[in-house]
Amino acid sequence: MRKKSLGVNALLNGLRSALNLIFPLITFPYVSRVLSVDGMGIYNFSNTYVNYFVLIAGLGVATYAVREGAKYRDNKEQISEFASQIFTINMVSTLIAYLLLIGSLLIFSNLRNYVTCILVFSLQLFFTTIGTEWLYTIYEEYQYITIRSIVFKIISIVLLFLLVHSSNDYLWYAAITVFAGVGSNILNYIHAKSFCKIKFVRDTNWKYHLKPILVIFASAVAVTLYISSDTTILGLLKDNYAVGIYGVAVKIYTIVSGLISGLLVVTIPRLAMLIGKRRVKEYSHVLQEVINSVSILGLPAAVGLVMLSKEVILIIAGKKYLDGTLSLQIITWALIFSNYSTIFNQCVLIPLKRESKTLRNTVITGLVNVGLNFIFIPLWSYDGTALSTVIAEFMVMVMNGWSARDYVGPILKSKRTFKSILDSIVGCLGIAMVCVLLKLGISSLILRTVLSIGLSVIMYGAILVFLKNKIALEYLNKVIDRMRKK
Repeated sequence: MRKKSLGVNALLNGLRSALNLIFPLITFPYVSRVLSVDGMGIYNFSNTYVNYFVLIAGLGVATYAVREGAKYRDNKEQISEFASQIFTINMVSTLIAYLLLIGSLLIFSNLRNYVTCILVFSLQLFFTTIGTEWLYTIYEEYQYITIRSIVFKIISIVLLFLLVHSSNDYLWYAAITVFAGVGSNILNYIHAKSFCKIKFVRDTNWKYHLKPILVIFASAVAVTLYISSDTTILGLLKDNYAVGIYGVAVKIYTIVSGLISGLLVVTIPRLAMLIGKRRVKEYSHVLQEVINSVSILGLPAAVGLVMLSKEVILIIAGKKYLDGTLSLQIITWALIFSNYSTIFNQCVLIPLKRESKTLRNTVITGLVNVGLNFIFIPLWSYDGTALSTVIAEFMVMVMNGWSARDYVGPILKSKRTFKSILDSIVGCLGIAMVCVLLKLGISSLILRTVLSIGLSVIMYGAILVFLKNKIALEYLNKVIDRMRKK
């Protein structure tokens, strides 16, 4: 199989992650004005409600499939057998999720107003399963996934403006949301035949697959619950205003976090393949490159967002959400911790089949996070919620790092990693200086923000090159080589 470039894959997946996060930002200002408050309420509730069943249908299959399937990808017969068994398990879990969903609609009478919208959103369960996106991740086919995503997002935006015109068009909006997210998955299923034969099989090895899948699923449930608990507890202890302010800070944080994590995800199948084939030396080399890259990207992203938090909130949400500035500045520091935690978990613990430690770390962190919310929210409201998130992310990073210490310990202690972190810190001082000077000299919000981002990137890159940072020099050489070829 032709070896894919991790750099190109990282760029493509980062772009796809950005599209998935930016799509709601483009559509929300329009639909919030067109749809009635009741219509938006039905849409939001139905979407949230179905997401729990999407989690059940997924069952942790995708993470497990990437980890185990990566080592079979060079053998079409083996990958076909493996993929068919995983697909069968996923179809069964999807059927169970549908039965539970229909049962809940029949049992709870207060869901009757939402039934139609819930059923529209429930299409996600089936289309996500037949999409077998984990197979494309195994083969690192990010170009196909990204192009497909761009095309369907553009079509969805056009459909939105064509079909959503009145306060009663929330069902159209729900259908368009589903189409944007999973509508292309039929094409996925057809195109998957180019990699292997995938079908429903009876002789599935349930005993072998189910235990690790359920452990990964339990971890996903734990993560979902402790992430959702912040907003839930804030709403219980405070009011809708506090939830709204915090929600904007979280949305902005999620966009930036998604961009960086999108760059990390592409390395998972490569690392899973290397460790599955016991190519430990190559595995350690790629892992070090990933850790050093995050050291170079994560800290400037956090510093930049802290410096421009007020400007970003004004541009995305408006003046009425300015009270969330401090919350955004606080929660932004979780970017650094969450990225390292993701590496330790997805790039080390999961490929090494240590998902039980992932589950333990997540459950402990979740319980601590809930406890901190009950302490901090009465004291500092949404700022307290942001602080509890930062502490929780730091805690899970430390615990995951300790669980993976035999692999990440030597890398974190190496001179190259130390230099990457030190170079990044020096570069961030340049970012802070640029932002402060522009705030003093330029009054225009848009111009100041654009210049701050552009000049910060130039300043940061120049400092890294001056310090002879290897990652920066490698990227610079690639750019120079491509310019020469043209």
